[in-house]
Order: sequence, then C-alpha cells, then structure tokens
Amino acid sequence: MNQRTLGSVGEVSEVGYGSWEIGSDWGDVSESEAVAAVETARDAGIDFFDTADVYGDGRSEQILGEVLEDDIARGDVTVATKAGRRLDPHVADGYTEANLRKFVDRSRENLGVETLDLVQLHCPPTDVYYRPETFDALATLADEGRIASYGVSVERVEEGLKATAYPGVESVQIIFNPFRQRPAELFLDEAAARGVGVICRVPLASGLLTGALSRDDEFPENDHRNYNRDGDAFDVGETFAGVPYEAGLDAVDALAERVDAVADDPTDATGDDLSLAQLSLRWILDHDAVSTVIPGSTTPEHIRANAAVSDRSSLDDDTHEAVREVYDDHVREHVHHRW
Repeated sequence: MNQRTLGSVGEVSEVGYGSWEIGSDWGDVSESEAVAAVETARDAGIDFFDTADVYGDGRSEQILGEVLEDDIARGDVTVATKAGRRLDPHVADGYTEANLRKFVDRSRENLGVETLDLVQLHCPPTDVYYRPETFDALATLADEGRIASYGVSVERVEEGLKATAYPGVESVQIIFNPFRQRPAELFLDEAAARGVGVICRVPLASGLLTGALSRDDEFPENDHRNYNRDGDAFDVGETFAGVPYEAGLDAVDALAERVDAVADDPTDATGDDLSLAQLSLRWILDHDAVSTVIPGSTTPEHIRANAAVSDRSSLDDDTHEAVREVYDDHVREHVHHRW
C-alpha cells in the first residue's frame, strides 16, 4: 500500500476505509459483518479510517475503537472522525467551543483514546466557514490535547477553498470522483499549494461507479439510496454523488462503452483487468493533490479489490479523456455548478 501525506497529520495509506456503511444509512449491517470489514481493510494494508460521531449514533466509532485498539495504541493507524451533525437544529450558531468540546469528548470515549488523530467539521452550514471563532475553538481543543489535528468535511468547492484559508486546517474532505469532477478545476491545486491534505469521499457515487446497480434495484427503507434521492434527509449530493439515478445509470453505460473503445479492457501495467470501481478509484488517485480516497464496503472481496488499486498503474491519457467525455455529455449538467 502506497502512502501519501495528509497535511501535518502525517503519512497515510492512499486507499483508506470509509466507515459510514458500518454505522448506519446503508441498510442493516450486523456486528460480525462490520468487524470483518474493518479487519479485512487492515489486513489489506489500509491504515486510514474515516468515521463520524453520527454514524449509527457512535456505533461506527465504537467498532473502530474496539477492532483497531492495539493498532491505535501503537500509532499504526490514523482514525479521523467528524463533529457537528449532532446539533439539532443543525445551524451555524451551534458550532461553539462548548458544543465542539462535548462532541469531541464523546468521540474520545467511543474510540477509547485520549487524543483524537483528526477531527473534521461535519459538513457545517456555509456560514461557519466565515466565523473564525469556530476555527479558534478547534485550535483550543488542540491546545488542550483533545485533538491532534483538525480539518473540515465540505459539500461545496467554495467551502473547501474558504477552509484552506485558515492556517490550522490540515485537511479538507470533499466528494470527488468521475461523476463529480469540479474539484479538479481549482480546489485541488489550491489545497496542494497550501499544504492541505485532501480526503476524497463518495468515490464510487454510492455504488453507481461499481457498475453493479440496475434500474430494477430496490434499496432497503433504511438505506439513504432509497430515502435521500431527493435530499429529504441531508444534502442530495451525498447520494449517488447528486446525479439522478437514471441519468447515473446511463452515464455508467456510456463510461463502460467509451473506456472499452480505447482499450479492450482497462488494465494496469501487469495486464490485470481493472473493474469499473477500480478504474474510478485509480482515476481519483491519478490526481497528485489527493491524499487518500475512502471507499466503504462490508464485502471483504470488494475491500481487498479497492485496496489493490494502490498497486495499479496510472490510467493512460485516452482513458482519462474518455472519462472527461462521459462527464461532459451525461453528468456535468446535473452536478457541476451545484457543488
């Protein structure tokens, strides 16, 4: 597993593990499935794990804390969590030092640590990015030893750009994948220039970019791909990367067709085939400003295949051009100027 620099947090595996799925919002996941997923990720060389205090009301944090206890104690892994979405209502005025301290202390308990490796504001309202006192509060929590580093998780490119202006921000987590390409226009370069790490979430567009979904698929009631397609629960950009489902399936078909047109099958330097999911992850990692990409899954073979992308060669120019063409023809109108 190759390593990349994540701000001042340090070196992390370029393929991480996103643990939203083992917490909530993706249908039912048993304790044994969740544990097996984390163990598989670790065995595959992954040492960066992303979670949040609201994933299963702390379940995800607790599972990571228990399964990775020894690795955490030795400093062999980095666990990033998020804070802020426990606010009700979720408004900018709630991002106070007192509330953040309360959330951070709860995460410390869930993960079983004195100091959290990285705390990210969890997609706060845009106004928060224009309130220096919120970032001063994070600096205070760092001074107190409750957190080692802090960053943000954003919905919009503009929020990410604003966050990088704060000198203490070490990372920005953002949606970036072949169906959400806008961050590559300006944000990635700005983050790199400022030494800010970039964590890429929703890399497979909620499963669209695996090529395994179809028009006949039905999702469980407690799966956000069912109940959040119109943004009824949270930002619609978190579900299928904001691409309408039918349009996304059309785009997947076009991507498979155009990639096949430039190569019999996408392969790495050894000639091994790349799945659509692996191609999507490799596309993300081909952008040097990316620190780590955090696909989530509870299927061991998928987790191992995701991790294996670290050893694959960069995509050729023709494949990158095919991805750009599909985005322009099928996806851009739905997402580009919205996020």
